[in-house]
Amino acid sequence: MKLIHTISELRAELANYQRPALVPTMGNLHDGHLALIRQAKPLGDVTVASIFVNRLQFAPHEDFDTYPRTLEADCAKLEAAGCDVVFAPSERELYPEPQGYKVMPPPELADILEGHFRPGFFTGVCTVVLKLFNIVQPCFAVFGAKDYQQQMVIRRMVAQLALPIDIQTGTTLRAEDGLALSSRNGYLSEAERAEAVQLSLTLKGMIAALQQGERDIAKIEAQAMQALTDRGWKPDYMTVRRRHDLQAPQEGDALVVLGAARLGTTRLIDNIEV
Repeated sequence: MKLIHTISELRAELANYQRPALVPTMGNLHDGHLALIRQAKPLGDVTVASIFVNRLQFAPHEDFDTYPRTLEADCAKLEAAGCDVVFAPSERELYPEPQGYKVMPPPELADILEGHFRPGFFTGVCTVVLKLFNIVQPCFAVFGAKDYQQQMVIRRMVAQLALPIDIQTGTTLRAEDGLALSSRNGYLSEAERAEAVQLSLTLKGMIAALQQGERDIAKIEAQAMQALTDRGWKPDYMTVRRRHDLQAPQEGDALVVLGAARLGTTRLIDNIEV
């Protein structure tokens, strides 16, 4: 496995290949990321993982400065998973000057849910992902389903900009108790980690209500919000949406339930398709 820090060196290395498969990450890797690497491996002729903590997608009050940088451990995990190339640029390498040109996704998708509570988040995500796509020029890119809205935003960007990239989605990996694997789980105290499973359990409760015939979506959402609040969480949203555009569902739509809530100082997100 090769560890590369510069764009010029990466482009020189990838000139030897025809069908790169890319897994973009911010590092601090867990088994969910490694599953994406294993999913990407048979797709192309070289598997590339990027590791870059992207300042553009963090609000000033968020955890950019404290986000764990664990490059050595990440590389060991990636090599064991069969990754061929790790691209780990410095901030100066990826943003040699202030990034004045940015990708602004449409507000009907990017300003709801995560975008509502994290203004500018998807502009930062799309800008860095498009930049990585331009650098790597992958034929395939794999993103995790836990970031449901994010992978939808990226799919739409690829379609509307006519990028020749096949976007693949990897299944959310969960701990034995059902907690979705996340780099931010490491922020949780022991007591918070035991409590954290309540997010997925509450989403499952929303699905159960739907399957039992409850059609008052607002009631289902309010009860879920209250259930977490009563346990000491600070939920941003617990919601039922239609899968294809994350808008309010109509009768017969395929559904997904999504939630985001803060437990202590840690913000967790999750989703389950119905």
